Amino acid sequence: MKTIEERLQEHKQTLNIVQAPSELEGRLRNALEHVPTKKRNMNRAMTWVASSAAALLLIVGTYQYPAFAYYGGKLFNKIELMSLSFSKVAEQGYGQTVNKSKTLDDGTVITINGVIADDNALLMYYTIDRPAGSVFTDNGLFLYGVGKMQGFLTDSDPKEGSGGNSKDETQYEGVYKFEPVSPFSRTLTVTFSERLDNGEQASYPISFKFEANKAMKSMLEEDISKSVPVDQGTVRYDSITASPTSTIVKGHYEMDDEGYPRFPGKTKLYVNGAEVKSLGMRSYRFGEFELEFDVLPTDKMETIEIVLENFAGYQKVEEPISLASPSDQSIKIGNEKIWIRSVTKTDTGYDIVIAGKQFTILETEDLSVQAGGIVIPVSSISSSRPWDLKNGNILWEQTYSFNTMEEPERLLLDGFHYIKTYDKTISIPIDIKK
Repeated sequence: MKTIEERLQEHKQTLNIVQAPSELEGRLRNALEHVPTKKRNMNRAMTWVASSAAALLLIVGTYQYPAFAYYGGKLFNKIELMSLSFSKVAEQGYGQTVNKSKTLDDGTVITINGVIADDNALLMYYTIDRPAGSVFTDNGLFLYGVGKMQGFLTDSDPKEGSGGNSKDETQYEGVYKFEPVSPFSRTLTVTFSERLDNGEQASYPISFKFEANKAMKSMLEEDISKSVPVDQGTVRYDSITASPTSTIVKGHYEMDDEGYPRFPGKTKLYVNGAEVKSLGMRSYRFGEFELEFDVLPTDKMETIEIVLENFAGYQKVEEPISLASPSDQSIKIGNEKIWIRSVTKTDTGYDIVIAGKQFTILETEDLSVQAGGIVIPVSSISSSRPWDLKNGNILWEQTYSFNTMEEPERLLLDGFHYIKTYDKTISIPIDIKK
C-alpha cells in the first residue's frame, strides 16, 4: 500500500499538467436531570430540498470552480499548523498568500498574511503591528478579537485561535481556525475588533480575494453509513473526511423518542490500532453531530476504526427496592449500582437519600414508595451533591421527600439513565485520494 506522501506526489505530477471541578460537575448533572426531550423539526425536508436546489443551480451554472492545488511537502499536524507563522507554512508549499492590511486611526496595522483551506476548516494567519514607539500593553489575543469569515455561501464562525507577542512587544502574530468556507467564494471578509479604553468595541472588516486553486483538498473522504444500536435508539456514523488540518466524522442520532440522547457518549478513532487525539464534538439540530480528531498519521494506513466506547444507556428496574436496611452498601441493578444511604423521618414525612455514579439519573415521573400498603409519590427532590468515598471516588446523592406518616417499605422505580459502556467497533475502508 502506498503512503500518503507517495499518493500526494502522484497528485502533484498530475496537476502540473493541468492549467489551473466538583461544583461544576454538580451543576452539569443537575442541568442534565431537567433536559427536555426535543422533537425533530418537520422543516428538515424542506431545508434539504432548498439546499439541494441551490447546489444544483451552482453546478449547472457558469460559475467555474478551479481545481484544488497540490499541497505537498511535509504534512504538518494540526498543532504544528496552529503554532507556525505563515512564512514557515508557505515554505512547505501550503496555502494562499494574502498580504492584505488595514491601518487603524492610531497607526496600528492589521495584516492577513495568508490562509489555508480544506474541506474541514480554514486557517487564517495574521499579524498586528503597533505604530513606531508603541508596544502592546496586553496580549493581542485579548486586545483584538476576530469575528466571522463571510463570503458567497460562506458564514463561518471562528472555532479557536492562538498566538503571541514578539519579544519587543511591537507585533502580535496569530492564527485563527474557522469553519470551512465555500469553494465558490471569490472574496472573503473577516471582521477584526478592538477593545477601546472606554469599554466599547471598534470593528474593522478586511476583505481579500480567495483563490480556491491555492487551497488544499482532503486526503480521505469516505461514506461510512454504518450504525451502532444503543438502548434507546441508534448512533449512525455517516462519513469521514481527513485533511491536513483535522479529521471530521459526521453522523446523527436516531432515538426512539425522536429526541436527543441525554449523554452524547464518547467515540474514539483508531488508525493501525493507535488512537487519534480527539479535538472535540459539535451537535446540531435534527440530532446531527460532528466529531473532530487530529490529522491522520502520514505513514502507511492499514486500518481505520471508529469505536463507540460509551453512550447513553437505560436500565429498567423490574422489582421494587427494599428500604428495610438502608446503608452505604450498593444495590446492583443490571450492570449498574445505586446506593440507598438513609431513610429518615421528618416533620412532613420521610426523606430517602439515594446515590449513584456521576450522570446516573433516576426516572422521577412515577417515582414513589410503598408505605402502609399505599403508594406515595415523591413530593420534592433536592439538587445533587457529591459524596466523597475517601478512596479517590466520588458519587452523587440526592434527597427524595415523601409525604407519609408511615415508614416507607419499598422504593418503586421504573428505571434510570446512565453512561453505558458499549465498545462497538466500525471498520472504515481506506481509499487515499490520488
